[in-house]
Amino acid sequence: YKWTQWIFIQLFKAGLAYRKTASVNFCPSCKTVLADEQVISGKCERCGTEVVKKDLEQWFFKITDYAQRLLDNIDGLDWSEKVKIAQKQWIGRSEGAEIEFKIKDSSDNLTVFTTRPDTLYGATFMVLSPEHELSKQISKDNKEVAEYIKRAQSKSEQDRIAEGKDPSASSGQGKTGVDTGLVAINPVNNEEIPVWIADYVLMGYGTGAIMAVPAHDTRDFEFAKKYNLPIKFVIKRIKENLVEELRFI
Repeated sequence: YKWTQWIFIQLFKAGLAYRKTASVNFCPSCKTVLADEQVISGKCERCGTEVVKKDLEQWFFKITDYAQRLLDNIDGLDWSEKVKIAQKQWIGRSEGAEIEFKIKDSSDNLTVFTTRPDTLYGATFMVLSPEHELSKQISKDNKEVAEYIKRAQSKSEQDRIAEGKDPSASSGQGKTGVDTGLVAINPVNNEEIPVWIADYVLMGYGTGAIMAVPAHDTRDFEFAKKYNLPIKFVIKRIKENLVEELRFI
C-alpha cells in the first residue's frame, strides 16, 4: 500500500495522473464497479443482477505521454515474445491526425483520429461510440437511439470488440448500429455523409468517433454492406516488376 501510494504521488507530481468522468460497469445490487471480465452476458458474475453503465469521475494515467519509452524498453525485458507482443498491443501507440467534420445545420464539430488521413476522400459515413457525448445528446430526443445505446451498453467491452472483429462471435449479431439522422460534411470535398452510432466503436480508443472508409477497412466494409452504405475506393494496389505500391485513384 505504501509503495502504491508513493508511485501514484510521483505520477501526480509529474502531471501524469488526472481526473475525468468516464463510463463504468456498475452492479446496482453489489453497489460496486465491475471489470469487463466480471460481467457475464450483461450480468454481475457474483449476484446475477443486470449490470448498468454509470458515469463516474475517476483517476487516469497519461500513458500517451510516455508510450514510446514503454515500447522502446519492452524488447530488453526478459519476457516471452508472446507477452511482449501483448504488451505492445495494449500500449497501442498510433501516429496519425485529428480531423474535424462539421455537423450540418449545427454549430457542433465532430473530431476523429485517423492513422490514414490519405483515405479521407473515401469516407462515406461517420460512426460514434454509444458513450460519445454527441450520442448522449441525440438520445434525449430520439427514442430509437436511446434504446440502441441502452442495448449496446449492456454488452461488455470485450464482447463489443469480439463482435466488431467477427460477426459470429458472442451474440452472433455481429456489428449493429443506428442512423442518428445527422449529416456531417467531409472537409476535403464538402460531401454530406450520414452519422451513425455503432457499438464496434469504443469511447476509450481515439476520440470515440471515426470516419468510416469501407473500401479500405474491414470492419467499416462489413458495416457498410450490412446497412447498404456507399463504398468508395480511393487507393489501389498495383504490382509492377514484382514491386507492390499504392496509388491514388
